[in-house]
Amino acid sequence: MIQPIYLYGSEVLREVAEEVDLNNTEEIKQIVTDLKETLAVADGCGLAAPQIGVSKRIVIVDGTDMTDVYDYLKDFRRTMINPVIVEESEEACIYNEGCLSVPGVYADVRRPSKITVEYYDEDLKKVREELDRFACRMVQHELSHLDGNLFVDNVAPIRKKIIAKKLTNITGGRIHTRYKSKLVK
Repeated sequence: MIQPIYLYGSEVLREVAEEVDLNNTEEIKQIVTDLKETLAVADGCGLAAPQIGVSKRIVIVDGTDMTDVYDYLKDFRRTMINPVIVEESEEACIYNEGCLSVPGVYADVRRPSKITVEYYDEDLKKVREELDRFACRMVQHELSHLDGNLFVDNVAPIRKKIIAKKLTNITGGRIHTRYKSKLVK
């Protein structure tokens, strides 16, 4: 079912999400379905369960619509349950990020260039995967949500000042989104 996306200022976005009980397959299926359906109408490239108000460690990433810019993402669609970054490179890169929970705000964020992540897929099989380039960026961005962090927490101080009014407008409910959204303090 399509869920509202919780906006910047919502408490659930600042919580450390709980691990999913892998034996509770019905809960997992429902969260994954809700994430996929919500992401499809919101037109993003990733979504974490806290963004739909569920403080559980599940994310989906989908780079398939970005192949005009990143052709290597043509088959990059992942569901990650209880994901953990087990390695990250010392080398970092900067990408301009945005977020469905922080509409209209974009900023450069520095993150590791490569990561190795372990997670369970939709079939509850354990996966270990090394990621780089934009796939790595998408996954890191979504995994940050599971720890209560948003991309705006990682921008340069001067950029924080520049975006402060936009963030205030979001927390004040003075924002319009093209998708169903919600602010819960």
